[in-house]
Amino acid sequence: MGRNEIGVITGITPDHSNFAALHDLGLKVCQLSVWSEHPWWDQAVRNYPAACRRYGVKATSMWVGWPGPMVWDFVKGPTTLGIVPRKFRARRVAALKRGADLAAKMHIPAIITHLGFIPENPSDPMFGEVVKTVRDIALHAKRRGLGFWFETGQETPVTLLRLIEVVGTGNLGLNLDPANLILYGKANPIDALDVFGKHVKCIHAKDGFYPTNPMFLGHEVKVGTGKVRFPEFVRRLREIGFKGDFIIEREISGEQQKKDIRETVGYLRKLIR
Repeated sequence: MGRNEIGVITGITPDHSNFAALHDLGLKVCQLSVWSEHPWWDQAVRNYPAACRRYGVKATSMWVGWPGPMVWDFVKGPTTLGIVPRKFRARRVAALKRGADLAAKMHIPAIITHLGFIPENPSDPMFGEVVKTVRDIALHAKRRGLGFWFETGQETPVTLLRLIEVVGTGNLGLNLDPANLILYGKANPIDALDVFGKHVKCIHAKDGFYPTNPMFLGHEVKVGTGKVRFPEFVRRLREIGFKGDFIIEREISGEQQKKDIRETVGYLRKLIR
């Protein structure tokens, strides 16, 4: 797996000075996260090439968020997350297209988002609406030379495979967050590779435990201390020829987050190299 790089998900700033911390960790790639449009986007575009040269870091994908309410649980999540809820869909589609435009200007090859709780029944009329919506965004991205990748979470692996095949635009892929499959109780991430492995473009290096309260997600933890079973997971990725990046995501803040990220960089280096 010598072609794989380790990176971190990080926010976008006007001067990309946050790349300095990634450089200090010896990292060469990152995933930029954009949740709202800012008046300084043009400045960020102009400064990006110089920041890449200065810090030796580049973004290999862009995570694009969307406006409106969001509740990350099993109760309100289905009506607030992603492009599934009709009430927020138009605004969110527009935000994802603007994110694609930004990524294209920065020559970042793909955008990523959470789609939401996609219906598992392909005969559900809502599934057809999701297909139409995803195709619209995907074609917008494709015209700009971009991939459109879905982060795993609220969907079963079979549902994601079905969506990719039915939409069929040729530029779709998966940002596989193995912890999310566990946190949402959707699948074992190692077995999930048997279902959608050929579509995996990027990994979120994250870990966690299955939910024990059926109203709330499971608990996220530092990579290597949860249920993902990273040594086995990485071996299976090697077997299927995965060539993408491992992007560390630790969903806490402060000094503990920094400490965990540093330790995860070392842990992953031993596993993939």
